[in-house]
Amino acid sequence: MDKTAGVKKLNISGLIQEKKKSPSIGNFTEKLIPKILFGIAAISVLTTIGIVLTLLTETVLFFKEVPFLDFFTGTKLKPLGKDAVFGILPLLTGTVLSSAIAMIVAVPIGVMSAVFLSEYASDKLRKILKPILEILAGIPTIVYGFFAFTFVTPLLRSFIPGLEPTNILSPGIVIGIMIIPMVASLSEDAMNAVPNAMREGALALGATKLEVTWRVVIPAAMSGIIASFVLGISRAVGETMIVAIASGSSKNFTFDVTQSMQTMTAYIVEVTGGEAAAGTTLYYSLYAVAMTLFVFTLLMNLAAQYVSRKYREEY
Repeated sequence: MDKTAGVKKLNISGLIQEKKKSPSIGNFTEKLIPKILFGIAAISVLTTIGIVLTLLTETVLFFKEVPFLDFFTGTKLKPLGKDAVFGILPLLTGTVLSSAIAMIVAVPIGVMSAVFLSEYASDKLRKILKPILEILAGIPTIVYGFFAFTFVTPLLRSFIPGLEPTNILSPGIVIGIMIIPMVASLSEDAMNAVPNAMREGALALGATKLEVTWRVVIPAAMSGIIASFVLGISRAVGETMIVAIASGSSKNFTFDVTQSMQTMTAYIVEVTGGEAAAGTTLYYSLYAVAMTLFVFTLLMNLAAQYVSRKYREEY
């Protein structure tokens, strides 16, 4: 028996070696496929490296003309004219305020929508409501911008007389409406990932449906919910057309949401649409602002990953 087994083993090993040595289309494909897949996977990494290098190269040229400290601590931004001043704080303030207003709108509505779809809605109702909710994500942002300018702002002015025709409040609210599907969808996915055994155990101990939702499901899904908030902020920070249309182009350093302000993305749109000649300080300021926006968004994404890892529950 042992001799036969040894012969069979030897024959099988020999066949495998012969298979490897003999040239065939199958062997060539097996060697080629990993290289193709590696190349495809490397595209995103190389693209990111290319973007960073492009931004960094032009940003360095900008800071050769404008002091680093003046740029990040300056409260005045006057990019045109002889005595141009480049301070990013007005743009940072507008970006932070619009994102904060958006999250004030999106977080409660998005989480409540997720709770209803995950815990209370029937399967039939969920199949109807979820596609309707996700339609909001498919509307072009320029349509949201005109909606904010022509409908939301006049509506708010009837309640807030001091509200300017272009302001940061109206686009902030509309950005919040736009990112509701993102917060709701990601939060619902996190809640659906919570095992039903945890719900059934809490119900068996006498907890009500509401208590199960708030004391069991939401704490267990907290990592996914918080990650949806951070990704929502990243989306709000990078929004362009809504703020470009409805917030105006006034570079005011203020915390008054009724006034016209400008965000970093709106500034980039304004300058690229004007006459920023290549090689000028105004031209290089685009890259400095874009680099700041890139770092800001990157930090948000890193924060989302950190929160997800720290509070992730393993089931």
